[in-house]
Amino acid sequence: MIKRKDEAVKDQIERALAEIRFGADGLVPAIAQQHDTGEILMLAWMNRAAVRTTLTEGRACYWSRSRGRLWRKGETSGQIQQLRELRLDCDGDALLLLVD
Repeated sequence: MIKRKDEAVKDQIERALAEIRFGADGLVPAIAQQHDTGEILMLAWMNRAAVRTTLTEGRACYWSRSRGRLWRKGETSGQIQQLRELRLDCDGDALLLLVD
C-alpha cells in the first residue's frame, strides 16, 4: 500500500513521540541551540502536543508552565525559532532542538 506523503509524516511523528520518555507531569526538558554556532538559547519544557506541533509546523512550540498552555516561541517577542533538527538524548528523556 502506498501512503500519501502527509500520512507518512504523521506516522514518523507518532513514532518519534513514542520514543520520548515524558515525566510523570507529561513534560520533557528541551534545550534550544542555534544550529550553526552551537550557542545555547534556552531551556524550556515540552509536552506531547508541543513536540507534535513543533514537528508538524517546523517552528518551536513549548509548554509554558506559568501560562498553562502551548507557547510558540516568538509569538510576542518576534524571536521565532525555525526547527532544523530535533534530537533525543540516549535515555530518551531530554530533547535538543537545533534551531535558526
